[in-house]
Amino acid sequence: MFAPNGLARAALRFRPAAFAGTFVALVMAAMVVSACGILLETGIRASVPPARYAAAPVVAAADQRAPYGHGDDADSEPVPDRARLDAGLVRKAASVPGARTAVADVTFPVRGPHGTALTAHTFGSTVFTGERLTAGRAPGPGEVVLPRARVGDRVTLSTPAGTGTYRVSGTTDTPAGTAWFADSVAVRVSGHPGRIDAIAVLPRPGVSTAVLKSQVAHALGGHAKVHTGEDRGAVEDPALAEARETLTGIGGSFGGVATMVAVFTVAGTVALAVGQRAREFALLRAIGTTPRQIRRTIATETLLVAPLAGALGCLPGTALAHWWFGQLKHKGAVPEAVHLSVSWIPLLSAAGAVLLTALVSGYTAAHRTSRIKPGQALGEASVERLRIGWIRTPLGIAAAAGGFVCAGLAASLSGEDAANTALGIVFLFMLAVALLGPLVARACAGLFGLPLRGAGAPAVLAAANSRSNARRLASAITPIVLAMAFSSVLVFLHTSEERVTADQQHAGILADHVVTADPGLPPDAVRQAARTPEVTAAVGLLKSSVLVPASGGLESATAQGVTGTVRDLTAVQDLDVRHGRLALGRGEIAVDSSLAQSAHVHVGDRLHLRLPDGTKASPVVTATYGRGMGLAQVTLSRADLATHVSSAFDTELWTRGGTHAGLKAFGTVLGRGDYTAAQSVDRELNAWANTVMAGVLGGFAAVAAVNTLVMTVLDRRRELGTLRLIGSTRRQVLRMIRWEALLVALAGIVLGTGIALATLVPMTKGLTGQGPYIPPLVYGAFAGTIVVLGVLAATLPARAALRRETLEE
Repeated sequence: MFAPNGLARAALRFRPAAFAGTFVALVMAAMVVSACGILLETGIRASVPPARYAAAPVVAAADQRAPYGHGDDADSEPVPDRARLDAGLVRKAASVPGARTAVADVTFPVRGPHGTALTAHTFGSTVFTGERLTAGRAPGPGEVVLPRARVGDRVTLSTPAGTGTYRVSGTTDTPAGTAWFADSVAVRVSGHPGRIDAIAVLPRPGVSTAVLKSQVAHALGGHAKVHTGEDRGAVEDPALAEARETLTGIGGSFGGVATMVAVFTVAGTVALAVGQRAREFALLRAIGTTPRQIRRTIATETLLVAPLAGALGCLPGTALAHWWFGQLKHKGAVPEAVHLSVSWIPLLSAAGAVLLTALVSGYTAAHRTSRIKPGQALGEASVERLRIGWIRTPLGIAAAAGGFVCAGLAASLSGEDAANTALGIVFLFMLAVALLGPLVARACAGLFGLPLRGAGAPAVLAAANSRSNARRLASAITPIVLAMAFSSVLVFLHTSEERVTADQQHAGILADHVVTADPGLPPDAVRQAARTPEVTAAVGLLKSSVLVPASGGLESATAQGVTGTVRDLTAVQDLDVRHGRLALGRGEIAVDSSLAQSAHVHVGDRLHLRLPDGTKASPVVTATYGRGMGLAQVTLSRADLATHVSSAFDTELWTRGGTHAGLKAFGTVLGRGDYTAAQSVDRELNAWANTVMAGVLGGFAAVAAVNTLVMTVLDRRRELGTLRLIGSTRRQVLRMIRWEALLVALAGIVLGTGIALATLVPMTKGLTGQGPYIPPLVYGAFAGTIVVLGVLAATLPARAALRRETLEE
């Protein structure tokens, strides 16, 4: 008798087709898991080399995360804008023994002559940035340094604090687009007086960076975080924190989902491959092979296939990560200076996960076959018997019940609370389908087989085959359910949000024109626009985001700071006020109804939120409204918002009445339809991310479904040969195969659609207040693709198998 290792090598050598399907599934799983792991590692290790602070070895800046919770529940969320320091900390930093000097650094936008966009800094920052005067002297009060200007010229500049005339005190040879003010002036006119972006500390001769960092940290206490090395890059580029969140979200959250999908798929494929060899294992048992030897054989086969598949899958996984990362850079979600991190950790983890999943799946599938009596094993290998597993069945029922309970719970929630239950709903239902697969497959075969009774002998035989081979049918249905469920949830969640957003914008935007400008609108734009002929109402909007307590954490919400009266605001926007009344006084706020429900506040309550720079505020809720998705989730006075953003210029000017010619002096004039289209572009990244994730998961599951169908058809060559010997024509056999493939595809589509709806209905109800919007053409494309792939995956190998005129030996 062959040793178990010899049996494994012989099986792999003489029956390579039996292992090909398993190999493909393992390669695909390793590809997806390794790609997500690489993105996760990149998010953790992401850094930006310092450019502006390259010559400042120690930089102090505010913590750019807003903490919440206590004890074990403590966590933090990145602030929407930039958190800043008190300007008084500069003196403390400069007073440490090892500091030669400490410089306040402030960067803010300025509107130059004819509306040109300038970036302004404190002139003291030239100590570490290296700019040098080519003429004149450093600026004083009422003065400015500009590149390529003439000393003594007077220029009109609009800062966030207002418009004024400044004398050019000096010039530099740096590229145009930059301005330098005296340090005290810059802090005053930057829009956030008394607050600075960072403190650059330069050492005395002989003082090391580590020593200086320790001294500065001690002097500033908990009021600032002290950065050295590459950490300084994060201070000058706040987008790095958001990029880290994006990468770790894709690599971690989506990677977890992808890993679970891979586990489901690989487990099903390995179980199918082992189950197809039940007759072979039964014969081995009949000639005296022990259960332990059979299990060792399966383990050896897995060790021969899985490591190679895992290593091979990491190659396209790395390529997928490179493409994904490049697209994120192209769309501005990741700074150009961040590089993809590829190490052995995610690759080894992906290969190990694939190997472990294959081993556990193979052992589980062969457990019963290796333990039952040889005679019984031979009988069950010939005719499938659908037995109720006393472990699988109760677990499957419990998973299905849990899915319905979670769906009911999500229907009673709103906002992020409802969205957070979505993943649990999908996984519970998918677990139920996997555990109850044979029972679900037999039920589907019985249900969908009824219409086939009148479609001819091939269709009747297809229905009978499906009912009598429920385990084989279940293996083919599961990946189709995965593809349909996950793709539908990801894509149709976005279409639902887009539909509600578009409807709210269509109903809520009453303005005839919306004016935008870079870096923002002049400080007196609203007053001047109100005097423009034919304009009956003009409102300035400062767009930003705030952090609102919800779901036990902090949730980002869009915000608009209003310049103008309530009367003018209601003339250009219909927020659909449902409770209370709009008010734009200091310390007052109006909130979207769904957001208010998530935050558990009502009219008259105080909403404890974080402003864009992380500052705590507790305005009184004066109204709740229904069009937050299309307009803004939070509406407050511009005065409450302006000093907490990097650019205090109004972002948009909304007018009722007026003409394009009369308003073009303020910036780019958009009509109502053009503005709506521009807003849709801003949501393009989310749509793209959802589509890519749906493509990765759906594509992986679709390939797994095709792979499974090919495996099942190739394993039936003896059966197909028998049908030919008893008189069936090739056409009849192929028609039977097509009907079976159609039944499998329809069953998978129906189950996947049901799981998607059970997830989407409560999720969209909580997020948008409406049911899901499923575009018929998109859904038809999903279903049609699955049907076409399923029929081709079954028909092509069947056609190849029928070319032989004799039974397979």
